[in-house]
Amino acid sequence: MGKMSQRKGRDGELELAAKLQEYGLPAQAGQAVSFGSAPDITGLPGVHIECKRVERLNIPAAFSQAVKDSEKFHDGIPALFHRRNRQGWLVTMSLDDWIELYKSFLV
Repeated sequence: MGKMSQRKGRDGELELAAKLQEYGLPAQAGQAVSFGSAPDITGLPGVHIECKRVERLNIPAAFSQAVKDSEKFHDGIPALFHRRNRQGWLVTMSLDDWIELYKSFLV
């Protein structure tokens, strides 16, 4: 991975952590240049966040990485947070995980 890609990825992690903090969530960007040794975003119990800030995202591959890393770090359900230039953040999750998350709000 080139330095520009690494920088853009790190900028995306910092931007997303700040955005989540605006909502009052205790999110923190992971370690700089961790190369998979730490989650992208920490501080949200029960959710493993994979952060991607790219123009062309292979969602199945990125989500597979989120699933793999959530199993590696044992930190919660996998969620892929992603955005393109000049667009808002989106979240991709499995339907089963989304249903479980939604059901937890119904009690």
